[in-house]
Amino acid sequence: MALITYLTRIQFDFGALALLGDEMAQLGITRPFVVTDRGLVTAGLLDRLVDALPDPTEASVFDDTPQNPTESAAKAAAYMFRDSGCDGVIGFGGGSSMDLAKAVALLVTHDGRLADFALIEGGIGKITAAVAPMIAIPTTAGTGSEVGRGSVMILEDGRKLGLISPHLIPKLALCDPELTIDLPPGLTAATGLDALAHCVETFLAPAINPPADAIALDGAARVTTYLARAVEDGGDREARWNMMMAAMEGAMAFQKGLGAIHALSHPLGAVKDVTLHHGTLNAVLMPAVLRFNASHVGGKYDRLAAVVGAESGNALPTWVKAFNDKLGIPKNLTAMGVSPNMLGGIADSALKDHCHATNPRVATHDEYMDILKESMG
Repeated sequence: MALITYLTRIQFDFGALALLGDEMAQLGITRPFVVTDRGLVTAGLLDRLVDALPDPTEASVFDDTPQNPTESAAKAAAYMFRDSGCDGVIGFGGGSSMDLAKAVALLVTHDGRLADFALIEGGIGKITAAVAPMIAIPTTAGTGSEVGRGSVMILEDGRKLGLISPHLIPKLALCDPELTIDLPPGLTAATGLDALAHCVETFLAPAINPPADAIALDGAARVTTYLARAVEDGGDREARWNMMMAAMEGAMAFQKGLGAIHALSHPLGAVKDVTLHHGTLNAVLMPAVLRFNASHVGGKYDRLAAVVGAESGNALPTWVKAFNDKLGIPKNLTAMGVSPNMLGGIADSALKDHCHATNPRVATHDEYMDILKESMG
């Protein structure tokens, strides 16, 4: 039996930000709590959001989102939400801001620590429809968190875990590609490859969900057609539109499940000694994971190869590595600052990650170590 559900209300196109006031009214949000980061404040994007609010004086702003969102930031923001008397959340930014916004919407309506709501701790049943209403407005084209049911957070105990529930899907995804026009080339590439990783992993996940598979293939095709264009010319509106669509499709599809790429990138993103970008990690890990999974995917690699333009299914890992290189992604984990002494703990944590079980070939600790060593270069 296959259970298939999709998803939330989406407003998508250039100029969609102008619809914010009407959409807030539909959700009954009059005192919004905006979760964003300081980079967007500096870039002037927050001013554009504030200008679109029906009454900017009623809004409160938390702009201290870390690159990898943390429980401590969520608690600080939740305190500010309550103190300001807010009645809804707007996640404005990349995946970190949107994931933090989901955690805030959860904490202000549910008692407990974030660990209590983590999927691997049995938390999915503890998250109810009481979650505060949330609008997600992406300013990158990568995570697709605007339509995702998960929030990946670094907890106070150091673990990076997923909070997963249909109730965490934002009530509205407001997708305006105009907000990505000034995204720098490096961040455009890294976030775009995150979208590719979502499309690839969900397509390979063994659960039965043909609609998700079709969406994932369409998203992968868009990334490989338009990402290089967006990197080369940030003002290419067609490329920006299609990359935002690809990112959204990746998250629509990964309701089906992800795999070993994310099982490894999640704990790597929680390492305290170095700050590692999630999308970049996914891109660097992808070739080795694809080689590891090759014997367990049937004809899926051939279907993927046809979509992205690789010569064959067998050539897919090599194609991904060449695509990474073309976009200026670091060559390996070593170049990103990962050291060999970190690997054992990463492999341990990968075994406990919620994406571990949905990889087509379930890895052992030693196999994760092999993937990591190969990805070190």
